[in-house]
Formats: sequence, C-alpha cells, structure tokens
Amino acid sequence: MHVDLWMWAALGALVVSLLLVDLVGFGRRRGAIGFREAAAWSVGWTALGLAFAVLMWVWQGRVLAEEYLAGFLIEKSLSVDNLFVFALIFTYLAVPPAAQRRVIFWGIVGAIVLRGLFIAGGAALLDAFHYTIYVFGAFLVLTGLRMARHSGIEIHPERNLALRAFRRVVPMTTENDGDRLLTRRDGRLVATPLFAALVLVAAFDVVFAVDSIPAIFAVTRETFIVYAANAFSLLGLAALYFALAGLVSRFRYLNVGLAVILVFVGAKMLVSDLFKVPAFASLAVIVVALAIAILASSLQREDAGSACRGAEAGA
Repeated sequence: MHVDLWMWAALGALVVSLLLVDLVGFGRRRGAIGFREAAAWSVGWTALGLAFAVLMWVWQGRVLAEEYLAGFLIEKSLSVDNLFVFALIFTYLAVPPAAQRRVIFWGIVGAIVLRGLFIAGGAALLDAFHYTIYVFGAFLVLTGLRMARHSGIEIHPERNLALRAFRRVVPMTTENDGDRLLTRRDGRLVATPLFAALVLVAAFDVVFAVDSIPAIFAVTRETFIVYAANAFSLLGLAALYFALAGLVSRFRYLNVGLAVILVFVGAKMLVSDLFKVPAFASLAVIVVALAIAILASSLQREDAGSACRGAEAGA
C-alpha cells in the first residue's frame, strides 16, 4: 500500500480536527455528564470509525478495509477493558466526575502521539529484524494466557513509579481546584490531584500500548492502517467512559474474550511464515470472541439476578 505524504498529513489534520470537536462539543456543560449524552457521542464516534472502513474499501479495496476494521475492533475492545483502570485512578485520587472528562481528553491526545511513536518503532523493528514478529507473537500469546487466568484486574495507583516520581519532583496538594491542573497554595504553584490523574492515565496508556500495538501488527503491517485504527479507536474514549463506567464491571467475561483475541493474533504472528490467515478470518474471530464474551456476561447477570429474586421469595 503506497501512501503519499499528503495522505498522512490529511489523516493527521482529520484527527486534530476531530479532537477539537470532541474538546469543544462533548461535556462542556457544567455538572455531571449524563448517560444519554455520553452514549449518543460514543455511538457517533464508533460510527465514524466504522465509516472509515467504507472509505478504505472504496480507496484500497476489500482486503485492506477488512484489515482496518479488524484492527479497529481490537483497539476498541482493548480500550473498553482499560476503562476499568481509569475508574480506579479517578477513585483513588478523588477526581470529581465533572473534571474527569478533561483528564481523559488530554490522555487521548497523549496516547495518539505516544502510539504514533510506538507504531513507527514497531514497524522499523519488523522491517529491520524479521524475527521480531516471533517476539511479538510469543508476547501476545503469553499476555492472552495471563489475562485468561486472572478474571479480575488489580491495579495499585499508589505503587505506580510514574506517580511516585511525579510526587517527588512536583509539589502536590490533596485538594482539587475545579478543573485546573495547577493551582497556588501559600504563594507557590502546586499540582492538583487532577494533574496526578493525567500522569497516571498517560503512564498506564504506555502499558496498554505494549499489548495493543503488537496485536494490531498481527492483523496488518500497513502503518497507515495501524495508525488510523488506533486514532479512531481512541477518539470518543471519554464519551465511552461515561457511558460504560458503571457497566464495565458487569462484563465479567470480557477479559476471556480479549484473551482469546490476543492468543489468536499472537499465534497468527508465529505461523505467519508458514500460513497467512486471511483478513476476513481474523475479523470473524474477533467479532465472534467479543460477541460470545458479552453474551456470556449478560447471561451470567441474568442468572445472578434470578438467584437473588429466588432467595428473596424464599425468605
């Protein structure tokens, strides 16, 4: 796939424009962001990401469109799992809901920049050292197996090295000042917990990228598609967070579905020199794994609810 420099510039300009739309349009009203507003924005951003697949189909054909769509679904599903971590960070630092949108937004901006660097580095490694594909593949298989063994996510923000280093270098207050990252206390400039939350979100996004970037390279080696899928999956993450923040814990088997996807794409990398898995097959595995995980989680909630109602009736 040949991509001229102006096409990269156009993609970058589009992403920046969409970020400005997100910043100006979503959650600008004071107070808590309602589920209906968040859900509407989230559906809109997801539809936009899917629409880019149609553009890819018209521009580059079915195969590359399927590769983009598979990569987009991988990144989007992994971002849903990461929302739980954001919720823990905000709880630990007592960040009010009205200020959380700003942290997530700037976290997205940092993530798009950082992942661009990760993608460039990963592509360079794969081009220079072919065996890197086996390293990526083995890493994804091990990550998937580890994720499948642990149904719950244990995150300890207070142990994070980035936060500990930040607190040693930058004076920090324990109280927020609206949505400000910095404020003045006793005549000196200090960081608010909101700034610390932003540091943590950025730090954990680096960890998330270690999983997600190799995963998408298993689906496609086209860096343009890799970056587009990452950018469109991250756009609207704030809306997705406010729409699903209270529901993420209910997706009990989401980790299992994601584990299956990671093991599959890792295995795909390991056998890439012997057999090339078609893009439509990868897309089918991803969709089926996510659908089964969501369905199983829904059925488990229904069974738990029936058991509770039965116990109450017996009492």
